[in-house]
Amino acid sequence: MGLNRIDLLIIAVYLVGITLFGLRFRQRQRTMRDYFLADRNIPWWAISLSIVAAETSTLTIISVPGIAYDTNFTFLQLVMGYVVGRVVISFVLLPQYFRGELYTAYQLIERRFGPQLRTVTAGVFLLTRAVAEGVRVYAVSIVVSIALGTGEVASIAIITILTLIYTFEGGLAAVIWTDVIQTFIYVSGTLVGLVTILHLVPGGWSSVTAIAGGLHKFLVFDTPVLAQFPYLDLAKPYTLWAGLIGGAVFTTASHGTDQLIVQRLLAARNQRQSALALLSSGVTVFFQFALFLFVGVMLFAYYQVPSTAFGRADRIYPTFIVTRMPHGMSGLLIAAILAAAMSNLSAALNSLSSSSIMDFYLRFRSASRPEVSDPRRLRMARLATVAWAFLLFGLAVLALHRVARVVEVGLQIASVAYGALLGVFLLGVLTKRANQTGAMFGMACGLAVELYLWQWSHVAFTWWVTIGTCVTFAVGYALSLLVSSARISR
Repeated sequence: MGLNRIDLLIIAVYLVGITLFGLRFRQRQRTMRDYFLADRNIPWWAISLSIVAAETSTLTIISVPGIAYDTNFTFLQLVMGYVVGRVVISFVLLPQYFRGELYTAYQLIERRFGPQLRTVTAGVFLLTRAVAEGVRVYAVSIVVSIALGTGEVASIAIITILTLIYTFEGGLAAVIWTDVIQTFIYVSGTLVGLVTILHLVPGGWSSVTAIAGGLHKFLVFDTPVLAQFPYLDLAKPYTLWAGLIGGAVFTTASHGTDQLIVQRLLAARNQRQSALALLSSGVTVFFQFALFLFVGVMLFAYYQVPSTAFGRADRIYPTFIVTRMPHGMSGLLIAAILAAAMSNLSAALNSLSSSSIMDFYLRFRSASRPEVSDPRRLRMARLATVAWAFLLFGLAVLALHRVARVVEVGLQIASVAYGALLGVFLLGVLTKRANQTGAMFGMACGLAVELYLWQWSHVAFTWWVTIGTCVTFAVGYALSLLVSSARISR
Protein backbone atom coordinates (compact mmCIF):
# COMPACT_ATOMS: atom_id res chain seq x y z
CA MET A 1 0.00 0.00 0.00
CA GLY A 2 2.79 2.44 0.90
CA LEU A 3 2.58 5.95 2.34
CA ASN A 4 0.51 8.68 0.72
CA ARG A 5 0.59 12.46 0.98
CA ILE A 6 -1.30 12.50 4.29
CA ASP A 7 1.28 10.20 5.88
CA LEU A 8 4.16 12.24 4.53
CA LEU A 9 2.52 15.44 5.75
CA ILE A 10 2.16 14.01 9.28
CA ILE A 11 5.82 12.99 9.28
CA ALA A 12 6.93 16.39 7.96
CA VAL A 13 4.80 18.28 10.51
CA TYR A 14 6.29 16.21 13.32
CA LEU A 15 9.89 16.71 12.20
CA VAL A 16 9.50 20.47 11.74
CA GLY A 17 7.35 20.90 14.84
CA ILE A 18 9.66 19.08 17.26
CA THR A 19 12.68 20.94 15.90
CA LEU A 20 10.98 24.34 16.35
CA PHE A 21 9.83 23.35 19.84
CA GLY A 22 13.40 22.50 20.82
CA LEU A 23 14.63 25.84 19.54
CA ARG A 24 12.40 27.63 22.07
CA PHE A 25 14.99 26.89 24.75
CA ARG A 26 17.96 28.56 23.08
CA GLN A 27 17.52 31.90 24.89
CA ARG A 28 17.90 30.22 28.28
CA GLN A 29 21.43 28.96 27.62
CA ARG A 30 23.87 31.41 29.23
CA THR A 31 26.19 29.21 31.29
CA MET A 32 27.52 25.66 31.33
CA ARG A 33 25.11 24.87 34.15
CA ASP A 34 22.23 25.92 31.87
CA TYR A 35 23.51 24.04 28.85
CA PHE A 36 24.53 20.74 30.50
CA LEU A 37 22.30 20.61 33.64
CA ALA A 38 19.29 22.76 32.64
CA ASP A 39 20.09 24.90 35.72
CA ARG A 40 19.05 21.90 37.87
CA ASN A 41 15.45 23.05 37.66
CA ILE A 42 13.67 20.15 35.90
CA PRO A 43 10.72 18.45 37.69
CA TRP A 44 11.10 14.75 38.51
CA TRP A 45 8.32 13.56 36.19
CA ALA A 46 9.93 15.23 33.16
CA ILE A 47 13.30 13.65 34.02
CA SER A 48 11.58 10.29 34.42
CA LEU A 49 10.04 10.46 30.93
CA SER A 50 13.35 11.73 29.54
CA ILE A 51 15.17 8.72 31.02
CA VAL A 52 12.63 6.42 29.38
CA ALA A 53 13.05 8.21 26.06
CA ALA A 54 16.85 8.18 26.33
CA GLU A 55 16.95 4.39 26.70
CA THR A 56 14.26 3.84 24.05
CA SER A 57 15.74 4.19 20.60
CA THR A 58 14.44 3.24 17.20
CA LEU A 59 16.12 -0.13 17.56
CA THR A 60 14.02 -0.76 20.69
CA ILE A 61 10.75 -0.08 18.92
CA ILE A 62 11.52 -2.14 15.82
CA SER A 63 13.71 -4.87 17.30
CA VAL A 64 11.88 -5.82 20.49
CA PRO A 65 8.74 -6.77 18.51
CA GLY A 66 11.08 -8.82 16.31
CA ILE A 67 12.33 -10.70 19.38
CA ALA A 68 8.77 -11.58 20.41
CA TYR A 69 7.97 -12.53 16.81
CA ASP A 70 10.85 -15.02 16.79
CA THR A 71 10.63 -16.18 20.41
CA ASN A 72 8.36 -15.15 23.31
CA PHE A 73 8.10 -12.81 26.33
CA THR A 74 11.24 -14.05 28.14
CA PHE A 75 12.93 -10.73 27.31
CA LEU A 76 10.82 -9.28 30.15
CA GLN A 77 13.00 -11.14 32.65
CA LEU A 78 15.80 -8.76 31.69
CA VAL A 79 13.50 -5.75 32.15
CA MET A 80 12.67 -6.95 35.68
CA GLY A 81 16.36 -6.69 36.42
CA TYR A 82 16.30 -3.14 35.02
CA VAL A 83 13.86 -2.19 37.79
CA VAL A 84 16.00 -3.82 40.50
CA GLY A 85 19.09 -2.00 39.27
CA ARG A 86 17.39 1.37 39.69
CA VAL A 87 16.77 0.63 43.36
CA VAL A 88 20.48 -0.14 43.84
CA ILE A 89 21.49 3.15 42.20
CA SER A 90 19.11 5.15 44.39
CA PHE A 91 20.77 3.87 47.57
CA VAL A 92 24.40 3.40 46.50
CA LEU A 93 25.35 5.96 43.84
CA LEU A 94 22.85 8.84 43.94
CA PRO A 95 23.92 10.09 47.40
CA GLN A 96 27.48 10.39 46.08
CA TYR A 97 26.42 12.40 43.03
CA PHE A 98 24.59 14.99 45.12
CA ARG A 99 27.58 15.76 47.30
CA GLY A 100 28.88 18.87 45.60
CA GLU A 101 28.38 20.38 42.16
CA LEU A 102 29.04 17.66 39.60
CA TYR A 103 28.52 17.94 35.84
CA THR A 104 29.60 14.43 34.86
CA ALA A 105 29.69 11.00 36.49
CA TYR A 106 33.47 10.88 36.12
CA GLN A 107 34.11 13.85 38.37
CA LEU A 108 33.12 11.49 41.18
CA ILE A 109 35.97 9.17 40.16
CA GLU A 110 38.49 12.01 40.31
CA ARG A 111 37.24 13.04 43.73
CA ARG A 112 37.74 9.51 45.02
CA PHE A 113 40.79 8.26 43.10
CA GLY A 114 42.49 10.98 41.07
CA PRO A 115 42.60 12.69 37.66
CA GLN A 116 44.17 9.82 35.70
CA LEU A 117 41.33 7.42 36.40
CA ARG A 118 38.78 10.11 35.60
CA THR A 119 40.41 10.47 32.19
CA VAL A 120 40.30 6.72 31.62
CA THR A 121 36.66 6.24 32.67
CA ALA A 122 35.47 9.26 30.69
CA GLY A 123 37.41 8.06 27.66
CA VAL A 124 35.85 4.61 27.87
CA PHE A 125 32.40 6.23 28.06
CA LEU A 126 33.04 8.39 24.99
CA LEU A 127 34.30 5.45 22.94
CA THR A 128 31.61 2.90 23.80
CA ARG A 129 28.73 5.39 23.79
CA ALA A 130 29.74 6.65 20.36
CA VAL A 131 29.95 3.15 18.86
CA ALA A 132 26.69 1.99 20.47
CA GLU A 133 24.94 5.17 19.38
CA GLY A 134 26.18 4.68 15.85
CA VAL A 135 24.26 1.39 15.76
CA ARG A 136 21.16 3.11 17.14
CA VAL A 137 21.32 5.88 14.55
CA TYR A 138 21.76 3.23 11.86
CA ALA A 139 18.46 1.68 12.98
CA VAL A 140 16.72 4.86 11.81
CA SER A 141 17.66 4.05 8.22
CA ILE A 142 15.78 0.73 8.39
CA VAL A 143 12.53 2.54 9.12
CA VAL A 144 12.97 5.59 6.91
CA SER A 145 14.20 3.65 3.88
CA ILE A 146 11.20 1.32 4.10
CA ALA A 147 8.75 4.16 4.70
CA LEU A 148 10.02 6.85 2.37
CA GLY A 149 12.11 4.91 -0.08
CA THR A 150 15.04 7.24 0.50
CA GLY A 151 18.59 5.96 0.65
CA GLU A 152 19.85 4.77 4.00
CA VAL A 153 22.60 7.39 4.18
CA ALA A 154 20.16 10.20 3.34
CA SER A 155 17.75 8.91 5.98
CA ILE A 156 20.44 9.01 8.66
CA ALA A 157 21.52 12.49 7.57
CA ILE A 158 18.01 13.97 7.81
CA ILE A 159 17.43 12.78 11.37
CA THR A 160 20.94 13.71 12.51
CA ILE A 161 20.72 17.27 11.17
CA LEU A 162 17.26 18.00 12.60
CA THR A 163 18.19 16.60 16.01
CA LEU A 164 21.45 18.53 16.00
CA ILE A 165 19.65 21.83 15.42
CA TYR A 166 17.68 21.89 18.66
CA THR A 167 20.32 20.06 20.73
CA PHE A 168 22.94 22.59 19.57
CA GLU A 169 20.79 25.56 20.54
CA GLY A 170 18.76 24.41 23.53
CA GLY A 171 21.11 22.15 25.49
CA LEU A 172 19.82 19.67 28.06
CA ALA A 173 16.60 21.62 28.70
CA ALA A 174 15.61 21.24 25.04
CA VAL A 175 16.62 17.58 25.11
CA ILE A 176 14.52 16.76 28.19
CA TRP A 177 11.37 18.65 27.20
CA THR A 178 11.41 17.34 23.63
CA ASP A 179 11.88 13.87 25.17
CA VAL A 180 8.66 14.36 27.13
CA ILE A 181 6.69 15.11 23.97
CA GLN A 182 8.40 12.35 22.00
CA THR A 183 7.64 9.78 24.71
CA PHE A 184 3.93 10.55 24.50
CA ILE A 185 4.12 10.39 20.69
CA TYR A 186 5.79 7.00 20.37
CA VAL A 187 3.82 5.36 23.20
CA SER A 188 0.54 6.66 21.75
CA GLY A 189 1.62 5.58 18.29
CA THR A 190 2.48 2.09 19.53
CA LEU A 191 -0.91 1.78 21.23
CA VAL A 192 -2.59 2.78 17.98
CA GLY A 193 -0.51 0.19 16.16
CA LEU A 194 -1.47 -2.47 18.70
CA VAL A 195 -5.18 -1.81 18.27
CA THR A 196 -4.85 -1.75 14.49
CA ILE A 197 -3.01 -5.08 14.34
CA LEU A 198 -5.61 -6.63 16.65
CA HIS A 199 -8.37 -5.39 14.35
CA LEU A 200 -6.65 -6.85 11.27
CA VAL A 201 -6.03 -10.32 12.72
CA PRO A 202 -8.95 -12.55 11.65
CA GLY A 203 -10.81 -13.54 14.80
CA GLY A 204 -9.29 -10.74 16.89
CA TRP A 205 -7.90 -11.39 20.38
CA SER A 206 -9.24 -14.95 20.62
CA SER A 207 -7.34 -15.84 17.47
CA VAL A 208 -4.15 -14.19 18.78
CA THR A 209 -4.31 -16.12 22.06
CA ALA A 210 -5.00 -19.39 20.24
CA ILE A 211 -2.08 -19.00 17.81
CA ALA A 212 0.41 -17.48 20.25
CA GLY A 213 -0.65 -19.57 23.21
CA GLY A 214 -0.18 -22.80 21.32
CA LEU A 215 3.42 -21.81 20.56
CA HIS A 216 4.08 -20.48 24.10
CA LYS A 217 4.57 -16.94 22.81
CA PHE A 218 3.37 -15.47 26.11
CA LEU A 219 5.97 -17.37 28.14
CA VAL A 220 7.77 -14.98 30.51
CA PHE A 221 9.82 -17.29 32.75
CA ASP A 222 11.82 -19.87 30.85
CA THR A 223 12.15 -22.25 33.85
CA PRO A 224 11.03 -22.26 37.48
CA VAL A 225 13.41 -20.48 39.84
CA LEU A 226 14.26 -23.44 42.04
CA ALA A 227 14.78 -25.78 39.11
CA GLN A 228 17.20 -23.37 37.47
CA PHE A 229 19.31 -22.38 40.47
CA PRO A 230 22.21 -22.99 41.01
CA TYR A 231 22.65 -24.62 37.60
CA LEU A 232 22.94 -21.48 35.49
CA ASP A 233 23.02 -21.74 31.71
CA LEU A 234 25.33 -18.83 30.90
CA ALA A 235 24.83 -19.33 27.15
CA LYS A 236 21.14 -18.37 27.28
CA PRO A 237 20.53 -14.59 27.30
CA TYR A 238 16.96 -14.51 28.60
CA THR A 239 16.71 -16.70 31.69
CA LEU A 240 15.33 -15.70 35.07
CA TRP A 241 18.72 -15.33 36.73
CA ALA A 242 20.29 -13.66 33.70
CA GLY A 243 17.41 -11.20 33.83
CA LEU A 244 17.30 -10.48 37.55
CA ILE A 245 21.05 -10.53 38.19
CA GLY A 246 22.43 -9.59 34.78
CA GLY A 247 19.71 -7.02 34.10
CA ALA A 248 20.10 -5.43 37.53
CA VAL A 249 23.89 -5.12 37.22
CA PHE A 250 23.58 -3.87 33.62
CA THR A 251 21.17 -1.12 34.68
CA THR A 252 23.27 -0.19 37.72
CA ALA A 253 26.09 0.41 35.23
CA SER A 254 24.09 2.03 32.43
CA HIS A 255 22.06 4.34 34.70
CA GLY A 256 24.64 4.82 37.42
CA THR A 257 27.92 5.28 35.53
CA ASP A 258 26.91 6.28 31.99
CA GLN A 259 26.83 10.05 31.48
CA LEU A 260 23.83 9.66 29.16
CA ILE A 261 21.55 8.92 32.14
CA VAL A 262 23.58 10.38 35.02
CA GLN A 263 23.40 13.80 33.38
CA ARG A 264 19.60 13.69 33.66
CA LEU A 265 19.75 12.58 37.29
CA LEU A 266 22.05 15.52 38.06
CA ALA A 267 19.53 17.93 36.48
CA ALA A 268 16.95 17.19 39.20
CA ARG A 269 16.24 19.78 41.87
CA ASN A 270 17.47 17.52 44.66
CA GLN A 271 18.44 13.93 45.45
CA ARG A 272 14.90 12.92 46.44
CA GLN A 273 13.44 14.07 43.12
CA SER A 274 16.29 12.40 41.26
CA ALA A 275 15.55 9.07 42.95
CA LEU A 276 11.83 9.46 42.30
CA ALA A 277 12.50 10.10 38.62
CA LEU A 278 14.76 7.06 38.36
CA LEU A 279 12.42 4.63 40.13
CA SER A 280 9.29 5.77 38.30
CA SER A 281 11.09 5.41 34.97
CA GLY A 282 11.66 1.73 35.80
CA VAL A 283 7.94 1.08 36.14
CA THR A 284 7.28 2.91 32.87
CA VAL A 285 10.00 1.00 31.04
CA PHE A 286 8.59 -2.35 32.18
CA PHE A 287 5.15 -1.63 30.78
CA GLN A 288 6.67 -0.11 27.66
CA PHE A 289 8.70 -3.22 26.84
CA ALA A 290 5.66 -5.39 27.52
CA LEU A 291 3.78 -3.24 24.99
CA PHE A 292 6.47 -3.72 22.33
CA LEU A 293 6.50 -7.48 22.94
CA PHE A 294 2.72 -7.63 22.55
CA VAL A 295 3.13 -5.92 19.18
CA GLY A 296 5.55 -8.65 18.10
CA VAL A 297 3.26 -11.48 19.16
CA MET A 298 0.31 -9.93 17.37
CA LEU A 299 2.38 -9.46 14.24
CA PHE A 300 3.20 -13.16 14.38
CA ALA A 301 -0.50 -14.00 14.69
CA TYR A 302 -1.16 -11.80 11.66
CA TYR A 303 1.61 -13.02 9.33
CA GLN A 304 2.30 -16.55 10.63
CA VAL A 305 5.45 -16.84 8.52
CA PRO A 306 9.12 -17.07 9.57
CA SER A 307 10.90 -13.75 10.10
CA THR A 308 13.31 -14.73 7.32
CA ALA A 309 10.52 -13.92 4.88
CA PHE A 310 11.19 -10.25 5.70
CA GLY A 311 14.97 -10.52 5.46
CA ARG A 312 15.43 -9.86 9.19
CA ALA A 313 13.13 -9.60 12.20
CA ASP A 314 13.82 -5.86 12.58
CA ARG A 315 12.02 -5.17 9.30
CA ILE A 316 8.71 -6.81 10.25
CA TYR A 317 7.12 -3.95 12.19
CA PRO A 318 8.18 -1.16 9.80
CA THR A 319 7.00 -3.28 6.86
CA PHE A 320 3.60 -3.80 8.49
CA ILE A 321 3.25 -0.07 9.18
CA VAL A 322 3.93 0.90 5.58
CA THR A 323 2.02 -1.88 3.83
CA ARG A 324 -0.93 -2.69 6.12
CA MET A 325 -1.75 0.31 8.30
CA PRO A 326 -4.49 2.75 7.20
CA HIS A 327 -3.23 6.02 5.78
CA GLY A 328 -2.74 8.61 8.47
CA MET A 329 -2.13 5.91 11.07
CA SER A 330 0.97 4.74 9.23
CA GLY A 331 2.29 8.30 9.10
CA LEU A 332 1.66 8.66 12.83
CA LEU A 333 3.55 5.44 13.60
CA ILE A 334 6.53 6.38 11.44
CA ALA A 335 6.60 9.74 13.25
CA ALA A 336 6.47 7.86 16.56
CA ILE A 337 9.49 5.75 15.63
CA LEU A 338 11.37 8.85 14.50
CA ALA A 339 10.48 10.47 17.84
CA ALA A 340 12.29 7.68 19.66
CA ALA A 341 15.26 8.02 17.34
CA MET A 342 15.57 11.77 17.84
CA SER A 343 15.16 11.62 21.62
CA ASN A 344 17.90 9.01 21.93
CA LEU A 345 20.23 10.83 19.55
CA SER A 346 19.77 14.19 21.28
CA ALA A 347 20.55 12.56 24.62
CA ALA A 348 23.73 11.06 23.22
CA LEU A 349 24.89 14.31 21.63
CA ASN A 350 24.45 16.33 24.81
CA SER A 351 26.05 13.73 27.09
CA LEU A 352 29.02 13.18 24.77
CA SER A 353 29.49 16.94 24.52
CA SER A 354 29.30 17.45 28.30
CA SER A 355 31.90 14.76 28.99
CA SER A 356 34.20 16.04 26.25
CA ILE A 357 34.14 19.59 27.61
CA MET A 358 34.05 18.95 31.36
CA ASP A 359 36.26 15.86 31.55
CA PHE A 360 38.82 16.86 28.92
CA TYR A 361 38.76 20.33 27.36
CA LEU A 362 38.32 22.48 30.48
CA ARG A 363 40.65 20.34 32.60
CA PHE A 364 43.57 20.40 30.17
CA ARG A 365 43.07 23.97 28.99
CA SER A 366 42.90 25.33 32.53
CA ALA A 367 46.33 23.86 33.19
CA SER A 368 47.87 26.42 30.82
CA ARG A 369 45.15 29.12 30.71
CA PRO A 370 43.19 29.22 33.98
CA GLU A 371 40.58 31.75 32.85
CA VAL A 372 37.96 30.51 30.40
CA SER A 373 34.93 32.79 30.08
CA ASP A 374 31.38 31.43 30.17
CA PRO A 375 30.61 32.56 26.58
CA ARG A 376 33.68 30.70 25.32
CA ARG A 377 32.79 27.59 27.32
CA LEU A 378 29.30 27.64 25.86
CA ARG A 379 30.66 28.11 22.36
CA MET A 380 33.02 25.16 22.75
CA ALA A 381 30.19 23.02 24.14
CA ARG A 382 28.12 23.70 21.04
CA LEU A 383 31.07 23.00 18.73
CA ALA A 384 31.59 19.68 20.54
CA THR A 385 27.92 18.85 19.91
CA VAL A 386 28.41 19.45 16.18
CA ALA A 387 31.59 17.37 16.11
CA TRP A 388 29.88 14.42 17.79
CA ALA A 389 26.94 14.66 15.38
CA PHE A 390 29.31 14.25 12.42
CA LEU A 391 31.10 11.36 14.12
CA LEU A 392 27.87 9.51 14.97
CA PHE A 393 26.69 9.98 11.40
CA GLY A 394 29.90 8.37 10.16
CA LEU A 395 29.63 5.46 12.59
CA ALA A 396 26.00 4.88 11.58
CA VAL A 397 27.02 4.70 7.94
CA LEU A 398 29.73 2.17 8.81
CA ALA A 399 27.13 0.06 10.63
CA LEU A 400 25.07 -0.37 7.45
CA HIS A 401 24.79 -4.05 6.46
CA ARG A 402 27.07 -5.08 9.35
CA VAL A 403 24.60 -5.89 12.13
CA ALA A 404 21.79 -8.40 12.56
CA ARG A 405 19.21 -7.88 15.33
CA VAL A 406 20.10 -4.33 16.26
CA VAL A 407 18.74 -4.14 19.81
CA GLU A 408 21.00 -6.99 20.91
CA VAL A 409 24.01 -5.54 19.08
CA GLY A 410 23.48 -2.22 20.85
CA LEU A 411 23.27 -3.94 24.24
CA GLN A 412 26.35 -6.05 23.50
CA ILE A 413 28.51 -3.05 22.62
CA ALA A 414 27.47 -1.24 25.79
CA SER A 415 28.01 -4.36 27.90
CA VAL A 416 31.68 -4.62 26.89
CA ALA A 417 32.63 -1.56 28.95
CA TYR A 418 29.90 -1.31 31.57
CA GLY A 419 31.33 -4.02 33.82
CA ALA A 420 34.71 -2.32 34.10
CA LEU A 421 33.10 1.07 34.71
CA LEU A 422 30.73 -0.20 37.38
CA GLY A 423 33.53 -2.13 39.10
CA VAL A 424 35.57 1.07 39.44
CA PHE A 425 32.60 3.06 40.75
CA LEU A 426 31.82 0.38 43.33
CA LEU A 427 35.47 0.31 44.41
CA GLY A 428 35.24 4.03 45.05
CA VAL A 429 31.88 4.01 46.81
CA LEU A 430 31.95 0.77 48.79
CA THR A 431 35.60 0.63 49.87
CA LYS A 432 38.03 3.00 51.58
CA ARG A 433 41.25 1.07 50.93
CA ALA A 434 41.02 0.89 47.11
CA ASN A 435 43.46 3.23 45.38
CA GLN A 436 43.92 4.58 41.87
CA THR A 437 46.64 2.09 40.88
CA GLY A 438 44.58 -0.91 41.91
CA ALA A 439 41.39 0.49 40.35
CA MET A 440 43.08 1.17 36.99
CA PHE A 441 44.61 -2.30 36.85
CA GLY A 442 41.31 -3.88 37.87
CA MET A 443 39.53 -1.90 35.15
CA ALA A 444 42.02 -3.10 32.54
CA CYS A 445 41.44 -6.71 33.61
CA GLY A 446 37.68 -6.23 33.56
CA LEU A 447 37.78 -4.79 30.04
CA ALA A 448 40.01 -7.63 28.86
CA VAL A 449 37.63 -10.26 30.26
CA GLU A 450 34.61 -8.56 28.68
CA LEU A 451 36.32 -8.36 25.30
CA TYR A 452 37.07 -12.06 25.56
CA LEU A 453 33.46 -12.82 26.45
CA TRP A 454 32.28 -10.75 23.47
CA GLN A 455 34.57 -12.18 20.82
CA TRP A 456 35.57 -15.68 21.88
CA SER A 457 33.05 -17.15 24.32
CA HIS A 458 29.51 -18.50 24.25
CA VAL A 459 28.50 -16.63 27.41
CA ALA A 460 25.33 -14.59 26.78
CA PHE A 461 25.71 -10.79 26.74
CA THR A 462 23.33 -10.50 29.70
CA TRP A 463 26.11 -11.89 31.94
CA TRP A 464 29.01 -9.82 30.61
CA VAL A 465 28.51 -6.80 32.86
CA THR A 466 28.14 -8.94 35.97
CA ILE A 467 31.32 -10.88 35.22
CA GLY A 468 33.26 -7.75 34.26
CA THR A 469 32.15 -5.95 37.43
CA CYS A 470 33.21 -8.84 39.66
CA VAL A 471 36.62 -9.13 37.96
CA THR A 472 37.26 -5.38 38.12
CA PHE A 473 36.24 -5.12 41.76
CA ALA A 474 38.12 -8.22 42.93
CA VAL A 475 41.36 -7.49 41.06
CA GLY A 476 41.23 -3.77 41.87
CA TYR A 477 40.69 -4.31 45.56
CA ALA A 478 43.29 -7.07 45.86
CA LEU A 479 45.96 -5.05 44.06
CA SER A 480 45.12 -1.96 46.11
CA LEU A 481 45.80 -3.94 49.30
CA LEU A 482 49.11 -5.20 47.86
CA VAL A 483 50.19 -1.70 46.85
CA SER A 484 49.27 -0.33 50.26
CA SER A 485 51.14 -3.11 52.02
CA ALA A 486 54.23 -2.54 49.86
CA ARG A 487 54.23 1.17 50.70
CA ILE A 488 53.86 0.50 54.40
CA SER A 489 56.73 -2.03 54.37
CA ARG A 490 59.01 0.62 52.91
